Amino acid sequence: MTGNRPARALNTTLIVVCQSMQALAFGGIALFLPLIRGDLGISPSQAGLLAASGTFTYALMQIPSGYLSDRFDPKRLFTVGLLGTNLLALTFALLDSYGWLLANQAVSGVFRSLVFAPGLLLISRQFREDRRATAMGLYVAGGFSSNILLNALGPLLVEPLGWRWLMALFAGSGLLVLLAFAKLGSGAPRKAGAKPPTWADAREILSHRVVWLAGFIQFVRLAVVTGIAFWLPSLIVEDKGFSLGVAGAVVAIGAAVTAPSNFLGGWVSDRLGRPLAVVGVSLAMLAVTIFLMPFVDALPALIALIAVNSIFLQLYFGPLFAVPLQHVGTANVGLVTGFSNFCANLGGVTFSYGLGVFKDATGSFDAGLWALAGLCAAGLAVTWLISRVPARSRATAMTPSPREAR
Repeated sequence: MTGNRPARALNTTLIVVCQSMQALAFGGIALFLPLIRGDLGISPSQAGLLAASGTFTYALMQIPSGYLSDRFDPKRLFTVGLLGTNLLALTFALLDSYGWLLANQAVSGVFRSLVFAPGLLLISRQFREDRRATAMGLYVAGGFSSNILLNALGPLLVEPLGWRWLMALFAGSGLLVLLAFAKLGSGAPRKAGAKPPTWADAREILSHRVVWLAGFIQFVRLAVVTGIAFWLPSLIVEDKGFSLGVAGAVVAIGAAVTAPSNFLGGWVSDRLGRPLAVVGVSLAMLAVTIFLMPFVDALPALIALIAVNSIFLQLYFGPLFAVPLQHVGTANVGLVTGFSNFCANLGGVTFSYGLGVFKDATGSFDAGLWALAGLCAAGLAVTWLISRVPARSRATAMTPSPREAR
């Protein structure tokens, strides 16, 4: 925890706002996907590949990004990542070729990777060690907060402005917020006496069973989050038969309950000291709500179901990232976070593309949704397995190993 309280509050606010603004670009592609597909004349599978291309490069860069965050100033990495992400969002709005849009999203994934792990490290150092899950939940809540604004106003503004001008507006706003952070935000210096990580540290971390088990749950988490976020507007418009305006309103309602749940999940986990309980309850509720989606066609019931699903969608974000740290310690948070998010984004790649393939093959999203529900049930079983592995005590987790102390 660095700096005085007003400085920490300003730094935390800028980090969260920067994260929320860059999330607008990805959310905008998902919301306007029916319009983008119409402009480019692409199939659902091609649209899924558009999402998967960026998520794939983003996944590949997670471990290098976490490693770099532990070695260098995360503020500098965070700034470079945000600059590249927003500039690529601006150029996305100017391109007409499907091939160039694929390339744009692939490169964007590299820069987005420099936002996630460094940003988590920056915000976690604004809080005490025993409030780590709260900090991580607050960080990702920013992205869902911006989705409320996007999905509430996007369908209204797209009629007069068009999706390209709106994407350009999102990118320009992101660059302005980034400028404020670059001028006013502070870095996150390493703790006194801390040893920069080595690739030997990475091998040691990856030898721990819980890191891999938590990685599977991360795969499930982002498979669900990315699949639902990217395809929900299309599901509501194409499978349920509602307008884009209705889709935007439903997604906005979902985002409105998801945003505070990120923070709430971390807070509950830190207060109870039981992150696995939050993870297990969340996965059970996700399995049930996703399984029921194909059967619900009435708008009021669909809104209620999506709202309940959205509460648990990211409730366990902070607790899940905190789980492996209870077992391997907090000396190399960037490496652990990078591996966790690598696993998560493999799930994001699989189902951002896979749901489009299911749609092409069957004519609906039903089979893809049932596959997601099954994954959540499998994640619940893995949560039980992790609970059988003893965690390190808090004092041990905060004490460097003999290698780290050298």
